[in-house]
Amino acid sequence: MSGIYIHIPFCKQACFYCDFHFSTSLKKKEEMIGSLIKEIKLRKNELQNEIVETIYFGGGTPSVLTTNEIKLLIEAVYTNFEVVENPEITLEANPDDLSEEKIIALSKSPINRLSIGIQSFFERDLRLMNRAHNTVEAKKCLEVATEYFKNISVDLIYGIPDCTHDQWRKNIQIALSFGVPHISSYALTVEPKTTLESLINKGKIKNVDEEKAAEQFYILIAELEKANFIHYELSNFGKDGFFSKNNSAYWLGKSFLGIGPSAHSFDGKQRSWNVRNNTKYIKSIQKNTLPIEREILSKIDIYNEYVMTGLRTIWGVSLQKISADFGSIFLEYIENQSKKYIQDQLLSIENGVLKATKKGKFLVDGIASDLFMIS
Repeated sequence: MSGIYIHIPFCKQACFYCDFHFSTSLKKKEEMIGSLIKEIKLRKNELQNEIVETIYFGGGTPSVLTTNEIKLLIEAVYTNFEVVENPEITLEANPDDLSEEKIIALSKSPINRLSIGIQSFFERDLRLMNRAHNTVEAKKCLEVATEYFKNISVDLIYGIPDCTHDQWRKNIQIALSFGVPHISSYALTVEPKTTLESLINKGKIKNVDEEKAAEQFYILIAELEKANFIHYELSNFGKDGFFSKNNSAYWLGKSFLGIGPSAHSFDGKQRSWNVRNNTKYIKSIQKNTLPIEREILSKIDIYNEYVMTGLRTIWGVSLQKISADFGSIFLEYIENQSKKYIQDQLLSIENGVLKATKKGKFLVDGIASDLFMIS
């Protein structure tokens, strides 16, 4: 089983914290759709003997597409790949795009899961991040979307300057009040060369407080646990039966194909990525040339990738798999490297599986990097 990710590189406006690839000009939208369809055709042999179980529209802001444009891209996938009977088809969407009319149209399309970028229900937070929607639109879109879709995920951001713990709890409770079965939540991070970094450097916005972000992360875990959500990946919480199949495939090391500018692909042995430029991407695809760079993964790369993704999830890192797939040297190495974290109760071993404890979850990326093997 594998997944297809389609990157839609357009946004109405740039969020201050975002470093993903996108353009705020929609001039080349039609050309881009044609190029995405063509890339799907050009790469139809890349998932041989694999059945597609997820199609994921990410970005950018995929909800800037019309329902017909989305249907054309889904049809291209069905034409060129074998797809399971009921695939999970997710559309990332912003509240300002989700009018009642648009939601109804999407509900009649093959899209069966919405991932809605709310980020916050507070006006001040939305302005600080330069989001295109407001509080009223955030609540209205969820009101309507939950009538037409069962499978909805909401994105929330914690660690926003001046967002108190009480406000953060309110954000979580408002999201829960709509009965959504999945929440993805991320710490506000200051990425290089973003507007957020520039505004912080100029003293116009307070810097992110990592200690406060950690506290809000644990508030999130506690609140969602009470609401019967399962914390199945560092940033993802789902009710039983509503884990993201697309994202779970990535964390479990399954192969996926990335379509569109800047999109990444993985087949278990190599990683590849498309050029991060809309014009270059379109020109290359029009010439029937894939604008791709590839990296063959070494045994050490694959081990490091497994440790990083495994520790972020409830499935953890199987020591038996380390031994079988990588050998005794790797097993001895991870056992030795993890000892201090087990003593500090940041990691634990349960039934031969290494996992982050609740105390260790916020630090898990740093812990994982200490378990990496350096070539």
